[in-house]
Amino acid sequence: MKVEQLYTGCLAEAAYYIESEGEAVIIDPLRETKPYLDKLEQEGAKLKYIFETHFHADFVSGHLDLAKATGATIVYGPNAETEFEKYEAKDGEFLQVGKVKFQVLHTPGHTPESTCYLLYDENDKPYAIFTGDTLFIGDVGRPDLAQKAGELTKEDLAGWLYDSLRNKIMPLPDDVIVYPAHGAGSACGKNMSSETWDTLGNQKKTNYALRADMTKEEFIREVTAGLLPPPQYFAKNAKLNKTGYQSIEKVLNQGLRPLTPEEFEAAVEHEGALMLDVRGEEDFVREHVPNSIFIGLDGNFAPWVGALIPDLMQPIVLIVPEGREEEAVTRLSRVGYDNTLGYLKGGIEAWKAAGKETDSVNRIDAGRFAEDYKAGKVENLLDVRKPTEYLSQHVVGATNVPLDYLSRNMSKLSPSKTYYLHCLGGYRSLITTSILKSRGFHNLIDIRGGWREIEKTDVPKTEYVCPTTIPQEVIDKAVEEVA
Repeated sequence: MKVEQLYTGCLAEAAYYIESEGEAVIIDPLRETKPYLDKLEQEGAKLKYIFETHFHADFVSGHLDLAKATGATIVYGPNAETEFEKYEAKDGEFLQVGKVKFQVLHTPGHTPESTCYLLYDENDKPYAIFTGDTLFIGDVGRPDLAQKAGELTKEDLAGWLYDSLRNKIMPLPDDVIVYPAHGAGSACGKNMSSETWDTLGNQKKTNYALRADMTKEEFIREVTAGLLPPPQYFAKNAKLNKTGYQSIEKVLNQGLRPLTPEEFEAAVEHEGALMLDVRGEEDFVREHVPNSIFIGLDGNFAPWVGALIPDLMQPIVLIVPEGREEEAVTRLSRVGYDNTLGYLKGGIEAWKAAGKETDSVNRIDAGRFAEDYKAGKVENLLDVRKPTEYLSQHVVGATNVPLDYLSRNMSKLSPSKTYYLHCLGGYRSLITTSILKSRGFHNLIDIRGGWREIEKTDVPKTEYVCPTTIPQEVIDKAVEEVA
């Protein structure tokens, strides 16, 4: 028996490869099929099943393309209604793979169809449980992603989750390994650990949601507290996972078209393409195509694309580092953005060689910002971190305009004013700066290194408050003001 976790840091997502006697299972695959096909060929194995733990909201799964390429059967648990062929397993059913078997455990709560898969080894002993978004390391799945108006509330789903955990998972042996679908950084939970697996026994000791003395009422209250609104693309990705999508090969073929500066410009002018610059921060700061939007590949790329671009079919053209074109198109497709039209061949140098203009960002270090602040030059400081980060501690006089909610707060801003901007490390504030510049704001000063560098200076700050101790009503009020 072979069990391998295939972890993708950009999405904090874990897929799994399990093999026995030449038969294999892949659990919760990402959009691109090549890594899985290469793995199967390398191991000389035949893919028998593709297990899906639920309808994922934070990424588009690769189940359809993978099934088409291998002939494997797509498996969901009970209550999973799809528009494509699949096997809907029964609660408690066993599925054989080589000399091992999986037991299907329906665990509704994160979503109604959420299902875990319990792996028994060759000696018929429970070995590991693949929990999807039902149980994370240090947390559980949020219960507010599958609500139906007038039918289900997040409290209803949280109650189901409590029962699923107590009745299906916690009675299992303590030495069973817990393999979740996500780790820290995913928006599918609140306080996930950076660890990507653990024993069930240790989780019973350390995971707040598995406390033995916790009542259902306490569980519902704690699991639903502090939930920020989910990113706008979550519901759209979940729908794609239910209904289907075009093949990844078509997406790559279209997105990997090299464009001359003239073709690039024509795509913007005639097809309404969004210019997405995915290079490094300092590259964009130094020189970029006017009105292009920065979301760098070396940051939390795909989730921010999903949070900020409302239309999955938005045409996109890329300014991308040489050699990373396929990576960029692939990572866009992972969150459902399949309409990349191509990339600027030769990058910014080709753009300049064609005699076209470039723009830059006024970026200063934290020391210079401190000088300006003490000299009274900083009249408008935008802190674009999340409300909880801002409430924890911020520069006196700063205004919280979280990047997630920038569009909803544009009316509060004026192109005639000068704004200093910062986030935690510089990535989000540069995204914000690029968006504002594309909308006619040019008196912008981005602070390099963000809060991490600002807090080392002597500019006046509010008293530090541990984020976990901020009263829920304070968080709710702050979110309401910006969202």
